[in-house]
Amino acid sequence: MSIITATETKNKFGKVLLQVAKEPITIEKSGSPVAVIMSYEEYEHYQVLEDCFWGERAVSSRAQGGYISGADLLNKIQKHID
Repeated sequence: MSIITATETKNKFGKVLLQVAKEPITIEKSGSPVAVIMSYEEYEHYQVLEDCFWGERAVSSRAQGGYISGADLLNKIQKHID
């Protein structure tokens, strides 16, 4: 993963967009990482992974008896608000 400064990102944004098609880029400001830019394709991949992760957590929670339905959750929230 490449690392570039925020100033360089601003000044060379077109080139940065071409580079993120190949690999994510870490952007630093004052020597500290503040952001990562990645291709949309890679972002979609991470979204799928995140959905799988939370799906597995839900399955695990349900198996352990910690799952509640959406309706039950809304009822609990409503009782807390009232």
